[in-house]
Amino acid sequence: MRSAAFAVGKRRMDTGRPNIVTLTMNPALDITTCADQVRHTDKIRCGATRYDPGGGGINVARVAHVLDGPVVAVFTSGGPTGAMVADLVRREGVAYEPVEISGVTRESFTVNEGCTGKQYRFVLPGPHLTMTEQAQCVENLRRHAMSAEFVVASGSLPPGVDPRFYQQIADMCRESGVPLILDTSGGGLSHIESGVFVLKPSLRELRECTGKELTTEREQLAAARDLIDRGVTDVVIVSLGGDGALMVTARQSQRFKAVPVASGSGVGAGDAMVAAITVGLSRGWPLPKSVRYGIAAGAAMLLTPGTAVCRRAEVERLFALAAEPEDLTSGW
Repeated sequence: MRSAAFAVGKRRMDTGRPNIVTLTMNPALDITTCADQVRHTDKIRCGATRYDPGGGGINVARVAHVLDGPVVAVFTSGGPTGAMVADLVRREGVAYEPVEISGVTRESFTVNEGCTGKQYRFVLPGPHLTMTEQAQCVENLRRHAMSAEFVVASGSLPPGVDPRFYQQIADMCRESGVPLILDTSGGGLSHIESGVFVLKPSLRELRECTGKELTTEREQLAAARDLIDRGVTDVVIVSLGGDGALMVTARQSQRFKAVPVASGSGVGAGDAMVAAITVGLSRGWPLPKSVRYGIAAGAAMLLTPGTAVCRRAEVERLFALAAEPEDLTSGW
């Protein structure tokens, strides 16, 4: 699939159209603020407020755009918060297509506590989507996928959406001949059976998917390889936060070290990682090089306030510092 994807991608990039399309079924208006101390019962007096468009696929599109990856974001949009999310995406210069829904797009609220440096994140569940609205999301994505090199589906599913929805997206991508990169959790992850090119769970998500503790690296590699052996995906990239990442294919396993940076907000780091990996692949880079680029982008997000997008200069600087991966294949 991978070599075919690159060939198709080169042909499609020559059309001048976006070669990456992202899907966000449950976007959010991300609100970030600060407070001296967070205490129960008391009124918490907050500082300046920052608003950003959020949700997995939107965040991927924002970072891909910063990295000069031609991208279009497809996402649901409802009510005044949905309109604000769409306007914020527009202001960042990201091409987008909203799918209008009757419900109201959710908000996510992050408070940085000054006295401890701790971060408190409040994430609402999101609106219910009708079957007609879900079908419209698939149809809009299909239309863009016909002229895309990669589809990235990222983020949680809203309440009431069939947990097999992402399997439907995988089937559509297979029919369209475009590789799917998937980053999700919960039922959306556990109900995937086939058709994914790259699956990027965090270690927590991999544990939830397998129902196992996965305390050792060998267990983590085995869990990733099982997904490949069962035909769920061609590649598994397990993000490990400050410990870097693991990449597993049918023939190879590699460990990637994290790029050391000052600690900061980790909001959106995983999405930035997915975005940079996808941009790297769209440039024709080998998978290991693309993963190193992804780790650099994830690290760069730690240097930004709240859910602000990372800067390309920081990504490139950290990419130059990213170590080559360590091969773990001999242990199998």
